[in-house]
Amino acid sequence: MTSLWIAFGLLLLPALWLLTVPLRRAEAVHAAQQDFEANDRTADQNVAIYRRRLESLEAARSRGEIDAARYEEDRLDLERSLLEDTETLKRAPLKSPLAGRLAVPLAMVLMVGFSVVWYMQEGAEGDLALYLAQQEVRNDPDRSLPMMLERLEQEAQRQPNNPNVWGALFPLYRDTGQGDKAVEALERLIEIEGRQTALLAQLAQIRFFMADRQMTDEVQSLVDEILARDPRQPTVLGMLGINAFDEERYEQAIDYWRRAIAGFGDPGSADMLREGIAVAQERLGIEPENREVPGAQGPGIRVRVSLAPALRDQVPNEASVFVVARDMAGELPPLAVARATVADLPLDVALDDSLAMSPAATISQVDEARLVVRVSTTGQATPQPGDLLGDREGIPVGDLEDAEPVEVVIDRIVE
Repeated sequence: MTSLWIAFGLLLLPALWLLTVPLRRAEAVHAAQQDFEANDRTADQNVAIYRRRLESLEAARSRGEIDAARYEEDRLDLERSLLEDTETLKRAPLKSPLAGRLAVPLAMVLMVGFSVVWYMQEGAEGDLALYLAQQEVRNDPDRSLPMMLERLEQEAQRQPNNPNVWGALFPLYRDTGQGDKAVEALERLIEIEGRQTALLAQLAQIRFFMADRQMTDEVQSLVDEILARDPRQPTVLGMLGINAFDEERYEQAIDYWRRAIAGFGDPGSADMLREGIAVAQERLGIEPENREVPGAQGPGIRVRVSLAPALRDQVPNEASVFVVARDMAGELPPLAVARATVADLPLDVALDDSLAMSPAATISQVDEARLVVRVSTTGQATPQPGDLLGDREGIPVGDLEDAEPVEVVIDRIVE
C-alpha cells in the first residue's frame, strides 16, 4: 500500500505545481500592469475628442445653425459623456505582488486533504489490499487453500465491511467443506449488500446440502422469499429439482430443472441439469431426450460398482448408492458424484466434470483420485452407522474414451 500512496503523491505533484503558477508569475504581471497604466493615454485622447466636438458645436452656434438653448443642451451632453468615459478609467491602486501569497499554500493543503478524504470514502483501497493478498498467496511456491483462507480471514478482520472479502471467503469455505463458516460469510455478505435473490439462493442451497438435502423450515422460508421476488431463479429451481428427484417425484424434478436451465448462464451447470433430466426420464420409463452418452470422452474415471453377495440381503433395492471421487489429500469437495439405487447394481458409471459439485473442484484437475462407494438406506449424503461401503485409492484420471472400468466392491459396513 505504501507504493500506492507514493503513486498518488506523484500524481498530485503536477497539480500542486500548477497551483503555484499564479504566485510565480505575480511579480511579472504586476510590473506589466504598472507599465501599462503609466503609459496609458486613453484619458488624454478622450479630452482631445471632447475639445474637437465642443469647437464644432461653438462653430455651429456662430453660424446660426443652432440656438443658445440647443447649444447648452448639446454642451451638457458632451461634458456628461466625457465624465462617463473618464470615470471608467479610474483604477484602484495596484496591490503588492506578494499580496495573497498565503492563499496558494492553503489551497495546496486543502486540495491534498480533500483528495485523501475523498479516496478514503470512495476509493478502492480495500479491494486493492484484497487483490494484493490473493496475488501474494498465488505467487507463493507453497501456496495452498489453507494459506489463502488464512490471508483472506486476516483481510476480513481488517475490513469487515468490504463485501468483496466475504464474497471471496464464501466459495473457499464452501469448497473446503466448512459449511458453518460458509454460511457465516454469506450471511455477512447479505447483511452488507442487502437481500439480493442471487445471494439468498446460494444461502438456501448451502443450507439445503448441510441438512443432507432436506427441505428444512429455514430452507423453505428462504425459497418462499426468493420465488416471491423471482419465480425463475435458477439456483433455487435446481435445488427444488434435486429435492423432488430424491423423493422420487421425477416429473416435478424434470419441470424444475427445465425451468432452471432457461435461467442458467453457465453451460456446465445446464449440462449437469440435462443429465439429471435424462436420469429422471429413465426412472419414469421415458426415452431420454437428446441425451449424450455420459463419459464418452474427456478426463475422468470409469467405475464398475458391485455389491458383495454376503451383504445383498441387508439393504433394500430402493436404498441409495453414492459413487464419489475425491482428491487424494481430502482438501477439496467431492470431484464427482453419481447416484443410483441398489436395484441398479452392478453398475457402470463414468465420473467426469459434468458430475462435479462445484466448478472449483473437478476431476480433471487431479492426476489421481480416491473412489468411495456407499449404500445408504436413509438416502442421506453423509455417512451413517449401518451404511455399506467400498473404496479404492490412487486411481489415475485419464481419457474416458480408452479407459477400462475400475472395479469397486461394496464389502463392509460403516461402524
